[in-house]
Amino acid sequence: MWTRGLYLSVACVLAGCQSSVPIEIRQPVLDAPSIAQVQQDPQSAKGKRVRWGGVIASVENKADDTWVEVVSKPLGDDGRPVSDDVALGRFFARVPGFLDPAVYAADREVTVYGVVEGVVKRNIGEKPYSYPTVRSERLYLWPVRLAAPYGYYPDPYWYDPFYYPYRYRPYHYWRRYPFGFSPYW
Repeated sequence: MWTRGLYLSVACVLAGCQSSVPIEIRQPVLDAPSIAQVQQDPQSAKGKRVRWGGVIASVENKADDTWVEVVSKPLGDDGRPVSDDVALGRFFARVPGFLDPAVYAADREVTVYGVVEGVVKRNIGEKPYSYPTVRSERLYLWPVRLAAPYGYYPDPYWYDPFYYPYRYRPYHYWRRYPFGFSPYW
């Protein structure tokens, strides 16, 4: 009888552990070329699967698909771009269909899983640049990171008022001093 409850509780715990992030985004691709390798030798990288991510620079909707320009960043263990000042280059993600530029706005974090198609030559300002192009099979738009409000993280000398000496007292202490105050304080 109790085993049924155990199985039910284990199933509930495991169901709560599932992630909404697709498996292609969470797991790295083995032997995937980097952006610099694709820029140097686009023919050898053509047709290889990659998982790249970064911050959206611009979104351009065309007749059949959408081109998302991404400033590439290193990815964390979960596939989310790491928010630091390191940029690994830029690439285009070609996504079939329409993406709303209001939702896929500049500075939003994305991770792309897809196949390298080649290199497209465009300018960044007046500087010519070779953009690796990825035909996207999965494009994951990450939720916006919320900044902690001022004072949320305590300074190192801040202490919790419910910390050990005040919270975890034996029963006989509370019976003797019901309001938590000792006459010796």
